[in-house]
Amino acid sequence: MSDEIEVTHGGAIAVDPDALRAVADALIALAPRFADAAAAARRAHGCLFSVPGASGVLDSTALWGSADRAEALQAECQTAGEGAALMADAYELVERRVELDALAIQGKAPSDGLLDRIAELEASDPRVSEMRVWLLAGWQKGRFEGLDDQYELEWKGVGTSLDTGVLFAMSTMLGAAGIGRLLPGARLSGNGGPISVTPVRSASPIGPPNTIAEGLRRLPDAGGAQIKVEKYTMPDGSRKFVLYEKGTQSGGYGGENPFDVKSNIELYTGQESASYAATLEALRESGAQAGDDVHVYAHSQGAMNSAYLSSQSEFDVTVQVTAGSPVHPSVSDHQLLIELRHTDDIVSSLAGGGVPAGTGSADSMVVTRVGDPPRVMHDLWVHTHFEDQYIETAELLEASDDVRLEAWRDKMRELNDAVSIESTEYVAKRE
Repeated sequence: MSDEIEVTHGGAIAVDPDALRAVADALIALAPRFADAAAAARRAHGCLFSVPGASGVLDSTALWGSADRAEALQAECQTAGEGAALMADAYELVERRVELDALAIQGKAPSDGLLDRIAELEASDPRVSEMRVWLLAGWQKGRFEGLDDQYELEWKGVGTSLDTGVLFAMSTMLGAAGIGRLLPGARLSGNGGPISVTPVRSASPIGPPNTIAEGLRRLPDAGGAQIKVEKYTMPDGSRKFVLYEKGTQSGGYGGENPFDVKSNIELYTGQESASYAATLEALRESGAQAGDDVHVYAHSQGAMNSAYLSSQSEFDVTVQVTAGSPVHPSVSDHQLLIELRHTDDIVSSLAGGGVPAGTGSADSMVVTRVGDPPRVMHDLWVHTHFEDQYIETAELLEASDDVRLEAWRDKMRELNDAVSIESTEYVAKRE
């Protein structure tokens, strides 16, 4: 297992451009203060050492050195601020170009404002366009890191190997074609019913998850359950909901269990699946109504359901934590999206590494690492896709102390105000 994680705002963008500009502005505003401090130290030096005998009491070298250091800090702040502003422009250019491409795919004309902003960014500094190219190249190089090695099975003691290059090529081709990248407002076609959801376990948790890893550990574990819903009743009588959803539970196609291969194919190709229909039904059975705040923790197929839940359902999905999703959603700027992805996970690779631009709120993030488990027979295809592997990645994120986690913690603090919490696990079935 690799302990190295990379946390970005998404794709080629490390930090939301507006957040980075705020840092740049603060650094540039701070620079003159260091210049003022240097000038004050030099004036003090001149005044103090014009006094007879002062040189025997005060360290003139240290005082003059403080002025030198303040001047150096002024230059460092100015340079860092200008560099951060330049990087923010490069990140924004990536975003705006992706937005332009998305409009072209949808057959929509770009606004004059979008075209003007792209032209303004490109004209502001020739380095901005150069940095955009560099950022995209780096993202494209690393988005499938370790995937080809992961699926080259060596038969110990036999001296032969199973070449899985065809499977690798197919997955990367699908991802590169953009099939797994959902456009804003993506919608499913068709009808996934009829289905039923049956409650099989009820509980009263003492609070919301304390960490993202704990959120993933709360995925349903009652016999056969695929969906769990926690209902939080707030002091004002309003309700918030937390949905936990597992990935594929059956290798069958169209059988009783809706979390199967058929649902995988339907969701990936933009059709409503029975598992999606069951997701909606479980939320409604738990009391969720149109406009209610919903948080989601989901793995694999469940993550595909959550993507469409956020883009087309009547619920307001404000927090979405996904692990190993085959798709990459585009969400609005009030939604907090945290994606956990292993670059050597063949299921996650179907999302094509996401898009070069970020999506969601400024605190949204994509957390990636190379899972790199041992190459033994039972690891073939999916070991890096397992829930426990992603829980380890969530633990590494928590240990990183990334400041963007505070936005997620703020959401949990809101849930801690609940006067009651009810948890229900459901078994979904095709009828």
